[in-house]
Amino acid sequence: MTKHLATLAAGLLIGAAAIQFSGTASGQDGWVTLVDGSKMGDWTEVGKANWAMKDGALVADKITEGKDPSYLVSKESWKDFQIKAEFWADDDTNSGIFIRCAERGKIDSKLCYEVNIFDKRPDPTYGTGAIVDVGKVDPMPKAGGKWNTFDITAKGPHLVVIFNGQKTVDAQDSKLASGPIALQYGSGVIKWRKVQIKPL
Repeated sequence: MTKHLATLAAGLLIGAAAIQFSGTASGQDGWVTLVDGSKMGDWTEVGKANWAMKDGALVADKITEGKDPSYLVSKESWKDFQIKAEFWADDDTNSGIFIRCAERGKIDSKLCYEVNIFDKRPDPTYGTGAIVDVGKVDPMPKAGGKWNTFDITAKGPHLVVIFNGQKTVDAQDSKLASGPIALQYGSGVIKWRKVQIKPL
């Protein structure tokens, strides 16, 4: 009887550990994983690029139809949230994370907040680390040639961007309250190793 109870208890402990692990992996702590090293995730593409999983990252390096940028638009919408993202860009990359988009079929900086990745933007005021037309960055940090992190928080009108641990934007803007997010490919090479979002 004692041996049976010990075996049963051990089994329950292993089961509990497995449940706890799987809960964390599936976002029970509040985080929803949109992209990781093994899966592209579920997106609607607006514009066409050669998005593909390569070497543990979601990669694009070429527009495949027309001249317009390509966007991967989330199926879900969010109001208040935090985003954590890991990405690699080259010196010529034009990319970014668009948040609270007003439309799903048309993505731009007028209909979304554009958290920019663009080291060679002609006006660096709204280059890498900025929110275009909302939050300026000075001096502009560079993303080219390395892995980087974004930590983006949108809570009501308060928008904060942290790039590689340094706060680049702390702004107030109320024109967009909620909507899907989108990953952009415009030029160069962009690699997304992880993108997670947590509703607040």
